[in-house]
Amino acid sequence: MRRPHRVWVAALAVIASVGLVTACSTGDDAVAQNQSNQFVSPDGKLVIAYPQSDRKTAGDVTAPDLLTGEDIDLAEFKDQVVVINVWASWCAPCRKEFTELEAVYQKTKNEGVTFLGIDFRDSKSNAQDFFSDNKVSYRSMYDYGGASLAALGVPVGAVPTTVVLDRQHRPAKVFLKAITEKELTAAVLDVANEQPPR
Repeated sequence: MRRPHRVWVAALAVIASVGLVTACSTGDDAVAQNQSNQFVSPDGKLVIAYPQSDRKTAGDVTAPDLLTGEDIDLAEFKDQVVVINVWASWCAPCRKEFTELEAVYQKTKNEGVTFLGIDFRDSKSNAQDFFSDNKVSYRSMYDYGGASLAALGVPVGAVPTTVVLDRQHRPAKVFLKAITEKELTAAVLDVANEQPPR
């Protein structure tokens, strides 16, 4: 009788650990909840700003395009501010957030800013339908396993997460929660208008 009990406990531990990564962030506190699973952000912060002097260049962020299957490489966007949004079709805040993201993209794309989605832990067909139905005008990677997220070098513990990379592709701001149009516009323009340190 003990062995089945141990197997059951181990299975629950695996399920809980997956839930920590895929929990859907809904509030403005430091905890993202999905039923009984929780993710606590570093130092209780949901918005992290990195000073220019402390920033480190992101790694090899590459994955297939969600719609075409062709590889997307962060290096394609040289000298551009890149806003990366981690999302999934099963995440309710992500569905609401796409309107905000699209609005900021349209307002800032002429400032040398591009947007890029990363679809994470999702059914590819559901994600494709969702992306097309919402008429999202920027591209998205399909990264079920999260390799591109690991390459970003920032805490990504909940979906949605939004990362603003500066023109050297170094994380400048991280939102470990759903964003608003106002706060994201301010963050993107701040980074786009930065002067390099002397």
